[in-house]
Order: sequence, then structure tokens, then C-alpha cells
Amino acid sequence: MNLKTPVIALLAVALVAPLALLARADAEGIATNVVAAPTADQSTTSKLVYGLLSDSRYAYRPRALDDTLSEDVFKRYLEALDGGKQYFTAADIETFGPYKTEMDDAIRSGELAPAYDIFAVYKQRVGERVAYARNLLKQEFDFTGDQRWEYDREKAPWAANAKELDEVWKKSVMNDWLRLKLAGKQPADIRKTLDKRYATYLRSVDELKSEDVFQTFLNGYSGAIDPHTDYFTPKTAENFNQSMSLSLEGIGAQLQRQDDLVVIREIIAGGPADLNGTLKAGDRIVAVGQGKSGPMTDVIGWRIDDVVSQIRGKKDTQVRLEYIPAESGVDGKHAQVTITRQKVKLEEQAAKAETITLPAVNGQPERRIGVIKLPAFYQDFEGRRKNPDDYTSATRDIARLLAQFKVDGIDGVVMDLRNNGGGSLDEAVELTGLFIDKGPVVQVRESGGRVTVNADRTPGVAWDGPLAVLTNRGSASASEIFAGAIQDYGRGLVIGETTFGKGTVQNLVDLDRWPANEAARFGQVKLTIAQFFRVAGGSTQHKGVVPDIAFPVSVDATEYGESTYENALPWTRIAALPHTQYGNFAPLLPRLEALHATRIANDKEFQWWSEDVAQFRAENAKKYVSLNEAERRAERDKQEAQRKQRQAERKTLGLALDPLAEDSADDGLGASERDILKDAAREKLAEKRPDPLLRESAAILADAIEVLGEDKKLSAQVLPESTLPGSWAQ
Repeated sequence: MNLKTPVIALLAVALVAPLALLARADAEGIATNVVAAPTADQSTTSKLVYGLLSDSRYAYRPRALDDTLSEDVFKRYLEALDGGKQYFTAADIETFGPYKTEMDDAIRSGELAPAYDIFAVYKQRVGERVAYARNLLKQEFDFTGDQRWEYDREKAPWAANAKELDEVWKKSVMNDWLRLKLAGKQPADIRKTLDKRYATYLRSVDELKSEDVFQTFLNGYSGAIDPHTDYFTPKTAENFNQSMSLSLEGIGAQLQRQDDLVVIREIIAGGPADLNGTLKAGDRIVAVGQGKSGPMTDVIGWRIDDVVSQIRGKKDTQVRLEYIPAESGVDGKHAQVTITRQKVKLEEQAAKAETITLPAVNGQPERRIGVIKLPAFYQDFEGRRKNPDDYTSATRDIARLLAQFKVDGIDGVVMDLRNNGGGSLDEAVELTGLFIDKGPVVQVRESGGRVTVNADRTPGVAWDGPLAVLTNRGSASASEIFAGAIQDYGRGLVIGETTFGKGTVQNLVDLDRWPANEAARFGQVKLTIAQFFRVAGGSTQHKGVVPDIAFPVSVDATEYGESTYENALPWTRIAALPHTQYGNFAPLLPRLEALHATRIANDKEFQWWSEDVAQFRAENAKKYVSLNEAERRAERDKQEAQRKQRQAERKTLGLALDPLAEDSADDGLGASERDILKDAAREKLAEKRPDPLLRESAAILADAIEVLGEDKKLSAQVLPESTLPGSWAQ
């Protein structure tokens, strides 16, 4: 989250289709407005998933598929459809009552009618609610009273009837209207924007297919087994594997749907589209053809994932695109281009390096701290299988970056794992091995109780100097394995926030391997198969990795993290493993804390960040926003004045300016409603905003280097394995 965004903007919730449903679709073209129904393959898939989760030894914590679990599946399915309790009434829930104890039978037998019956009612209710919202736009709203919109309805009771829902929706529409009004829109433009928004929302639900409903229902079952067990349709599984490998076969263009058209948001550098040079950001795709002479298929009005599936294809095959150039209007002259598909590397998600230079101060020399930002622990599993000497890997990429840091004479390294949700367990182990000279990294306990040790068995290290790991609440799974191992070995400092607390291991199970299908039909299950433990014996489950130097908590553990899952595994521990203790930073921490406190007392960016965190948490705790225009406008004006004041102070103090200081106010629009080119440019600028947490992490690491270099006695205590005072070499 960007805590510099105005709080009201953060809290403003628009009408959103259930994410679980909108996650994907098949490549069968535009959906028709019909009620989804189960297929024979889905019936088979349901039985296969039941066999994995409740009738086998595959799952780490299997649950019997009985009436108790059935009620849990029922509850989770309703939450996936209507988590905000905006559509169903208490009467609907009562009507669904008999299904509570029938979900188990439906899953076991593959007779899935209950799930689709509930969805049919959901779809009808969405139509009714959207019709009501669009009708409200004909009237005028009074924003002078003390009304408020309570947007968090997760714990609210189901509305007794349609009249109660009318009141909920009226306030939601009023909030949407007020946001646009505060952004300077006139009533006619507001009506047009919102009417279009609500119509688009209805269309997105009408376009949902049988596969969407099925995946959502089965994930109600898998989620009842374990928070991190998921069912993937064949297409979802393909997308997941592509994200892990950081590659796909296609043309190299990031697409976004806007109205009825799919628009190019960004051309990926070095991809086929970039090398061809014809297409550019803003171009609108209207038709797709296969090969040099295949018929052109009109894709206007298609779902974006359906269009993407037409454009992607095997390497060295050709695809023809008919498009309207960006500089032309929607009725502009069409053009065509033929592009040969190639393997495209998703470089945006790859590890990246930068250098932070800390100037000389108080007699201390200038320090250059290298930073490696790692968004995920990625690995091209298929590429590794085919060619173990050349494949995409987080560890391989980082090893190259560390080698360059050595050449550049960098003083220390910060591994930035903020919002890194994990990925490959093997990568976590191998990455740790770049910083330790052989030894255990993580313990893995299977369902039967057997414990195996995943260890670094490669002699030597890629970086033997000072190290810090920066974490936040979004650092999870493989990030926690790495950070925990670095902390247990005393190899580096952990700085930031306590991590997510996910201490379980998942594996992908291909459901098509048993029938041995030539083509994917049944999908995959991401299945929890084990729990991992640190080399010191404790689990990260629930507790996460606690930093050595803590920053203010941006998100409370009651709102985000493993501890928020009611069926998460409890924390536990097993026996510790013998391992080298490179360092013990406990004697050093009071000195670092004191230096940190002194520095941030004069660090404007860090102070502003802390203020924003406190403000965000206070506003978020309310779970509502005022519908009084004067109050909202006063808050908006206050935030605008604050942004201007901070930017002026940056200029006075010679600090780096915030490139979005003049463009941070809530515009009231959704992502698909904004100018795509401007929005993409704004996204790029956001990456250049001041990052006081990263800079302070670098400064803390520099403090540690300086203190240990000056105090030989302390250095001997903290780094007993070091060869020289102040050196972090093994």
C-alpha cells in the first residue's frame, strides 16, 4: 500500500466484482448472458479434488468431508460471492439453508447443482442492485447531513430485505458521486461516469462462465481445508506457472480493457512487439488472426483474458492484430500488423539493484550501500529441467548483481523483501546459500511427522560482507525462510516489520496426470503438504520473523497476515539444528537503536511516513467515511495543503522531490476509467517517490559497519567468526 495516498482515497470502495470470480476465464470468446452450468469435466475434477483433500494422505492437514465441513464450504462460497453482503438478503440465505449440508455430497459425487443454483440467484441479485444504483443517478443527493457510509460489512448481518439493501446501496452510490464531485466533476459528467461504471460491472458478472463459478466453489472447499490450498483451472494454472518462471510465449505487450476494447498499456522492452516497432501504448486491438492467413476474429467486447489467450501462442508462430492507432479516435482507420511470437521475459518482476550513497557525516566516511529488490522467489522449473545450466532464477540473477557490487566496491547490501509473497522453496534455500558457507537453511515436516532438512551444500559465498534484510507484513513464505535463516545464522540484520507468518509449504498437483490427458482438462491443486521450521527450531507460522530493528507497523496483525485466518495452523517448534553462528547482534542493537532514533528525529521523510501510517490506521479503524461534503472537502483541502507544504520543505532542505506531489488527490475514478497512457506514466513515477524506509535501512547497516569497525571489543562479541574487526566475512 502507498501510505502517502490520501486516506479518503484509500478508503473509497467502488463496486467491485468478486475477485475470485473475475480472476480468469477460458478462451472461448465473448460470454453470453446465460446462467452458468456445470460440465462433465468439472464433475470429474470435483471428485479428483475430493480425493486429494479429504480421502488421501497428500494433504498436510486433511479434513473429512462431512456435514461440518459442508457448512464451512457453504459459508466460504457465500463470502466469495458476496463478502460485502451487498446482494443477498436474509431471505435468500434462508432459502439456501438446505444446501448447508449438501455441499459435501455435491463435491464428493460431482453433482454440482447447489453451487450453480446459488450463483444463479447471485447473478439475478446483481442485476437488481445495479438497476437500482443506475436509477438513483436520476436524482439529486444531499451531502449536508451527518450520513456516513459504512463500507466494511464483513461482520454485518445479512440485510433483512431489499429495502435495507436499498439504503446500503444508496450510501455507496452517494460516496461514488461525492468522490467525483470533490475531484471537480460536474453533475452531468458524474452521472455519465457512474452509469457507465455500474453497467460495466453488470457486464463483468454477466460474462462469468461456468469455469469461473466452478473455481470459486472449489476454492470454498480448498480454503476450508487450509488457507493456502487452492484449486486452479487449466488456464489459471498456466498463468501461475508463467508468473513463477517470469516468462511467457507471446508478443510482449501489457494489455488493459477499457470499455469494449482491449488497449495496449505498455510494450515490454525487448519483446517481439518492441522489436517489430509498429504497435505502441494506447493502440486499441479490435481483431486477432492466427498465422499469416487465418481469419480475423473480432474481439470487441471480449473479456481481456479471452483476448490474451488469442494473442499468446507457441514460440515462432505468427499472430495478426487489427488495431486502431492511439492517435486516432475510436472510429479511426484500422491498421494491421503481423508479429512472430517469442519467449518474453517479464523483467519487471525480476531482481533489480540500485546503490544508495550515504554522505560523510560526523567524521564518518561516505558509505555506498547496494540494494537488491526482489519481488518474488521465481524460478523457471521447466527451463531448469530442460537446461540446468541456463534458466531463469532469482538466485542466479542475484548472484550476478552481487558480483557487480563487489566490482563496484559496495560497503554493504540490503535485501529488500517488502511485499515479497514468496515463491519457490528451492530458491529460498539457494539464495540463502549465497550468504552462508554450507549448512541447513530450513526444516520441513511432512504430514506423517517426518522431518527433512533443506540445506545449502555449495561451498563458498557470493557475498561475505555486511548484510541487512528489509521486511514488512507483506513478506511471506519463502521471504520468511530466507530472513529467518539469515537471522538464525547471525549473518545479517533484519529490519522493518514483522513478516506475514506463513509457515507452510505448498506443491502443485496436476490433476491431468492420472487420466493422462493429452490436453489440460482438470487443472491443478496448490496443496499444502508440509510445514517449515527455522534452523533454530521455531516456526514462522503465525509469529512471522520479528525484526532486529523495528519500524512503525503499517498494518495491524489483526487485519492482515496468517493470524487473520481462522483455520491457520498454530505456532509450534521442533528441535534446533546445529549451525554456524556467524554473529550475535544483540550486544550491538542498543547502539543501533539509539543512532536510528537520533537520525529519524531529524529525517523529514521518515517522520512524514510515520505520520501517514498513524493517520491511515486511525481512519481505517473507523470502517466508514462521512457523506458530508463540507467534512470531506475540508479533509481533502487539508491533505492538499499538507502535500504542498511537504514539497516546499523538500525544496528548502534540498531533498529529492516527490514526483507525484501534484497528482496525489483522489480523482474518484477506477483504473479502467483513467487515461491509460497517463495512468501508466503515473505508475512509473510512483516508483521514483522518496523511500525513507529503504534509505533508513541502508543508514542502519552503515551504522553497524562503522560501530563494529571502531569498537574491536564489541566486534569480537558480535562477529566471533569474522576474520578481521568490523568485517562480516566468514
